[in-house]
Amino acid sequence: MEDSSRPSAASGSGTDMYELNKDLERMTEDVENMAVQLTWMAYDMVTLRTGFEVEASMRELEEACRRCMAAVFGEPEPPEPEMNAGAEDADSAQS
Repeated sequence: MEDSSRPSAASGSGTDMYELNKDLERMTEDVENMAVQLTWMAYDMVTLRTGFEVEASMRELEEACRRCMAAVFGEPEPPEPEMNAGAEDADSAQS
């Protein structure tokens, strides 16, 4: 009689483990989704609090840093992207 109850207990524990794994997977996915949402919220806050002037200044600073490194290390200066040149022309035309 004991032997007949053991297989049902084993199959029950397998089902329980399957359910636990499924629940754990669902919870992990929920936490991952929350992390993604928090990352986007943080990104939105930074972009909203950062003015256009700061972004333009950072871009100019990065370009100046690249030019300095090219001058110091003797690397050829990469050509400037056409988008920035066009934007600068548009800005000067508006002034």
